[in-house]
Amino acid sequence: MSKKEPFLINRLKSVGYAFKGALFLIRTESSIKIQVVIAIAVTIAGIYFDISKTEWIAQTICVGLIMSIEGMNTAVEYMSDFVHPDRHETIGRIKDIAAGAVFIAAICAVIVAMFIYFPKLF
Repeated sequence: MSKKEPFLINRLKSVGYAFKGALFLIRTESSIKIQVVIAIAVTIAGIYFDISKTEWIAQTICVGLIMSIEGMNTAVEYMSDFVHPDRHETIGRIKDIAAGAVFIAAICAVIVAMFIYFPKLF
């Protein structure tokens, strides 16, 4: 039986793996690259329009939600391709559902952005 690692060491390793996964996602997925650019743009807009603390919270949650779900979508795609590399109707449906989750989050983020920025623009 192998010796169990101390809790703190185990947590630090977990954070390292998560960071490595996030970097891989940003480096390899064009959709995340676009979302990073959008996140930077809305951050600049937030600074320019001096949005409220509540608006910052809503905007940050939306950005985090979209990027997180996009990461899960990418993981589903990788896993699906690993399990069944050939074209398969059910695998295609699974991938479509995961992409649909990203789409729903993005639509919600656009609605939140409209609530934040339309009054400042018009």
